[in-house]
This record gives sequence, structure tokens and C-alpha cells, in this order.
Amino acid sequence: KQTMKYPIGIQNFGEIRRGGYAYVDKTALMYKMVSEGKYYFLSRPRRFGKSLLLSTIESFFNGEKELFGGLYIDHVEWDWLQYPIMHLDLNSREYKDEASLETELNRHLEGWEKQYGDEFKDRATEERFLHVICKAYEKTGLRVVILVDEYDKPLLQTIGNKPLQAAYRSK
Repeated sequence: KQTMKYPIGIQNFGEIRRGGYAYVDKTALMYKMVSEGKYYFLSRPRRFGKSLLLSTIESFFNGEKELFGGLYIDHVEWDWLQYPIMHLDLNSREYKDEASLETELNRHLEGWEKQYGDEFKDRATEERFLHVICKAYEKTGLRVVILVDEYDKPLLQTIGNKPLQAAYRSK
């Protein structure tokens, strides 16, 4: 008799699938999202599976078909190409001041610019982001997948600091 392993604290789809952990197949819903929709904002309570869903979507758009064996999505018609993905996870640091958010956004932008082109590296953050999305599309010919996780962390960490929250909202 095989013991079921539960992925307590694991939010990475590939790690769950490669590690033989239990996984509740929600890929039918994910496929409906990616094939019928364009933009989604997922607002659910903490520990509700948002990060795991983003990781699953990332693996899907990375073309990692082997991870989906035996799941619903393994049986649908899909190109399994590797799309350009920009995954912005704001969970990786403490946001004590305006510079900390700017530093985190720059860290992500620099990585994407290294991959797709940094002609706008001296411009404002929003211009750089738009430019790198356009360059990724031009380079690959594929639509760009943008995933944002823990978008609210800078605001939650500064809940009592109204000036800093205003500055973060303007980013």
C-alpha cells in the first residue's frame, strides 16, 4: 500500500508533480481560463491556492507537457509552445520604504531586459515594462504571459503608513 504524500507548504506545480505529491486536478478550469479569457484578477483568502495556480499556469505556458500527464489538460488540443512569461512575485522582500518596491520592480525588469532588450533601461518603470513586453512579443512572435503574485504585499506591510501606501499605488 502506497502512502499519499501531501504537499504541505509547497506552492510549485513542478515540485508537486515531480515529487509524487497529491494534486487535485483543476486543470479543466485553468484551461477554460487560458483559452477563453484574457485578463484575470484572482482575489481569494490567504492559503487558497493562488500561488500554486500561477505556478501551474507558468508550467503550462512554458510548454512543460510532461508535468500534466494524466491530468485533464493532457488530453486537450494545445500547441505546448514555450511562451514568453513575465512572473512578478512580490513576496520576496520586506517593503519598508518606497525604494524597496522600486528595487524589486527593477530586479524583475533587469532580468526581462537581459532576455529581450534593454533599450529603455533609462526610462520610467512603466515605460520599461511596456517596452520589454513589446520586445518579448517581437522576439518570439507569441503573446506574452504576465503573472503577478502577492501584488498586495507592499500595501499590506505598510497598512498604517498612508504616505507610503499612496506612493506604492502610484507605481
